[in-house]
Amino acid sequence: MENLGALAILLAFCFSIYAIFASVIGKLRSRPFLMASGERAVYAVFALTSLAAGILIYSLTTGDYRLSYVAQNSNKAMFWLYKFAAWWGGQSGSLLLWAWLLSLYATIITFQNRRKFRDMMPYTVAILMAIQCFFLLLVGFVVSPFDVLVQGKGIVDVGDGQGLNPVLQYWTMVIHPPILYLGYVGFSVPFAFAMASLITRRRDDDWIQTTRRWSLTTWMFQSCGITLGAAWAYAALGWGGYWAWDPVENASLLPWLTSTAFLHSVMMQEKKGMMKIWNMVLVASTFWLCIFGTTLTRTGLVSSVHAFAQSSIGTYFFTLLAVGIAATIYLILDRLDYLKTEAQLESVLSRESSFMFNNLVLVASCFSVLWGTLFPVIS
Repeated sequence: MENLGALAILLAFCFSIYAIFASVIGKLRSRPFLMASGERAVYAVFALTSLAAGILIYSLTTGDYRLSYVAQNSNKAMFWLYKFAAWWGGQSGSLLLWAWLLSLYATIITFQNRRKFRDMMPYTVAILMAIQCFFLLLVGFVVSPFDVLVQGKGIVDVGDGQGLNPVLQYWTMVIHPPILYLGYVGFSVPFAFAMASLITRRRDDDWIQTTRRWSLTTWMFQSCGITLGAAWAYAALGWGGYWAWDPVENASLLPWLTSTAFLHSVMMQEKKGMMKIWNMVLVASTFWLCIFGTTLTRTGLVSSVHAFAQSSIGTYFFTLLAVGIAATIYLILDRLDYLKTEAQLESVLSRESSFMFNNLVLVASCFSVLWGTLFPVIS
């Protein structure tokens, strides 16, 4: 079973790479067949990651303790629901959850818009699959959930596992992480659409409506996830409150603040063609703050009760952040002419000014929380 799971991830990685090249080359050379095959590859990635996730869940619930991940995060005494939740209770399993959710989102957005935004969709698919490649690279080659326990020349079955940390064996463990991940991963879609609009130099705002709907949906998931996490902290961690300004708690708040600002200001772009540059910056910031939050959790950069043990994947995340943010900044600066505002603020007391002030407060709050989170590292 472990070989089949590892093979499914490897094939999904290959299909992701194919989707990138087929979509981009098909668009550049006007080959509809190539673009269509790139979209089919997205569906294949979803099927393969679903197969890998299903095998991991089966191994956790049936107690296949030959797998290192199962031995570390499950045991015979655990309730079956917590065995299922152990899927995202460890490092590699939670990364597989991210990859599966991203493939699900990519499949939905590709199917819904396969006949809309034909100039943008190949680039949207390519960007989503590029993000997918990164997480499948980690799950397939760096921290695989299908590694087996090996001693000498044979595979070891330890008979029972260590089980989840008792703090994690709480009812919100079953719903809080996946709901929060639905928010984190979902922000990839608005980001992909925004970058695709820059690549294609679109001057119209038709794509904004789709982006706003997705942003609203993922914002709702993020809000619910943060609320559930606060309740969990109050009941299980014994902090005496719902929020202790823990670094990983802060990391979940950062993209929520910028996405809230975007949902306000994007209405000005829809109705009056204003704040285009500002909205592009907010969409990009929200996505990269999601990646930053994931980096905080997995690299041991800051001390937190939420964080996984320090591992080798930190270098991969820091490289992604550096390259991705640099590419995003370059693309926005290079397309400033296509982001010119069609209207100006009429007065300081206008409705548009109130939206801008609201945005400034939210972004200033985001910067304050970010600075407070990173200050121990910087100092």
